[in-house]
Amino acid sequence: MPHLVWQKSSFSTGGEGECVELAAAATGAHIHLRESDHPHHIAAIPPHTLAALLHAVKSLPPLPSYK
Repeated sequence: MPHLVWQKSSFSTGGEGECVELAAAATGAHIHLRESDHPHHIAAIPPHTLAALLHAVKSLPPLPSYK
């Protein structure tokens, strides 16, 4: 696997763990995703697949608020 530079999601908690990290290889056609708690488990997907996933998630109704 090429050297990847990981970037935390802008929605991460800021502390250790509990965040999604993304990386893109300079010579690849995939975006790499991993959960910071399990950094050796990496999913590699094409950008259009990630875009479709994000579009689908954004179109869902909001979750109920539990206080």
